[in-house]
Amino acid sequence: MKIKTYIVIMCASLLVAGCSLDFDETNGDTKETAYSYYDNLEKLVAYVYSFLPTDLDRNDGAMLESATDNSIYSWEQNTIYDIGNNVWSPIKTIDTGWDYFDAIRSANSFLENFDIEVLNKFEYNDDYEEIKAKATLFPYEVRFLRAFYIFELARRYGNIPLLLRTYEPEEINLVEPSSFDAVVDFIVTECDRIIADNGLPVDHRDYRGDTGRATKGAVLALKSRALLYAASPLHNPSGEPAKWEKAAKAAAAVIAMNKYSLPKVGSDPLYMGDNNLFNSPQLIFERRDGAKTSTFEARNEPMGYEGSKGGNTPTQNLVDAFEMKNGTPFDWNNADHVRNMYVDELGNPTRDPRLYLNVLYNGATWLKQRVETNVGGLHTGMDGATKTGYYLRKHMNAQVSLNPVSPLGKEHHFPLFRYAEILLNYAEAMYHWVGEDTKPTDYPYSAREALNLVRDCADMKHVEETGNAFLERLRNERRIELAFEDHRFWDIRRWKTGEVVNILLGDDALSAQHGRVDKAALNILLDHPRVEADGGVKIVYAAVNGLAGPALPKLGHRFYLLN
Repeated sequence: MKIKTYIVIMCASLLVAGCSLDFDETNGDTKETAYSYYDNLEKLVAYVYSFLPTDLDRNDGAMLESATDNSIYSWEQNTIYDIGNNVWSPIKTIDTGWDYFDAIRSANSFLENFDIEVLNKFEYNDDYEEIKAKATLFPYEVRFLRAFYIFELARRYGNIPLLLRTYEPEEINLVEPSSFDAVVDFIVTECDRIIADNGLPVDHRDYRGDTGRATKGAVLALKSRALLYAASPLHNPSGEPAKWEKAAKAAAAVIAMNKYSLPKVGSDPLYMGDNNLFNSPQLIFERRDGAKTSTFEARNEPMGYEGSKGGNTPTQNLVDAFEMKNGTPFDWNNADHVRNMYVDELGNPTRDPRLYLNVLYNGATWLKQRVETNVGGLHTGMDGATKTGYYLRKHMNAQVSLNPVSPLGKEHHFPLFRYAEILLNYAEAMYHWVGEDTKPTDYPYSAREALNLVRDCADMKHVEETGNAFLERLRNERRIELAFEDHRFWDIRRWKTGEVVNILLGDDALSAQHGRVDKAALNILLDHPRVEADGGVKIVYAAVNGLAGPALPKLGHRFYLLN
């Protein structure tokens, strides 16, 4: 006979500081009860997992991407605009990550109270060996999650307090912050210890028929990301090569697992916007949400679709970053490029295939309906409609229905670590350490080879540039490959390239400095018959060398409307 287990009911929230030590993450159960039964332990661990970022549009619907040159949020009342309006401050914050302190506290409480030996009383149960094997992994999963949450706080604030135990209310405010480098050192050391202990499997499916949990690959991926940030200009202003070497070595360790691969983008479940993301061979770690919802689609589908709100809309800046199919940069001065901006006369795609997986453009099809963002089109001219001429495609599940008569929600899963990021981490670190083509002994690729592996998955021509030109191509590849996956905002910060956002947001000084457009490109847009044929391409790009002035009224971003 199996011993009956007790069910733990999780608290809705926990304080950073410790509460009464008689109770822990429970409602009415003693700590002894909470940590004495496998089902309770599993729920406690699940609670720590529950703090992983969800939907990536956690700022009242806005992604951090919409605080960059990749996206604009349709609703200007959103706090995401506080960054561009220069009112971002300690009392007007966005995406503070404050809940991560709750997560860290919960993790610390678990680690302080977990004892695998309490399960020995179930040794005569039929499932004893199974539950003990699973429970053995719990502290390693929680330690990884704690390190992940610590990193999330560090990339927001730099120097943060390293809270590695629970604290009483009277002592929590006395904890001094640690430097960013010290925080990264802790994360790296913790990851190394988990790996040294062989604490987590390569794949939970092989181990216990489970997915969505922390693995060896996730641990190594976190180490790679943390060291890349530590080596970047924001935290490494002198460009110390040793930091880049460490970052390269960390990424190489993930590659050396031979666990992950990059399929062609057209067949990669990661891009399909359905429930099969976790079947992608490049997925390392994801946030899973088992609830069947339509919230993400409602926030981001084109205005005019039933129940949609517009939301996060890609910029022309981002669209222009996607090369032509032959590998040449899109050029508004090139008549062929403008004439075949998205497809040719036969309807064949003309751009990097990843464009179509990220962006809904004027003339694209969504839910068997033609997207119309031209002036007078079905999906513009109303509150919440795109200011850019584009809508979001990435992460959108076409199986979701917003029809109030027959609504349909689906599970949503969002990637937190994937192999393409690791290859791009590696390429960036290698470039800054040894250049674009050097491949030291025991390293799998040169920077160029790693970059081109990512491009291979999209069948894009290999990058041949050298020096700074290579670096710019590398950064652009990272921009388009990882678009809308919560990277661009942080990449701009760590690279210290915030001027790209200043230009986008129409800073007066910068607009005056760069206030001119190539008239040839403008004339192509105005005069070419395809403009009229497709309903009018009315959103005109005005970039660094774009027109600013009364002829094209500025909408507050890098876009201008032609009436």
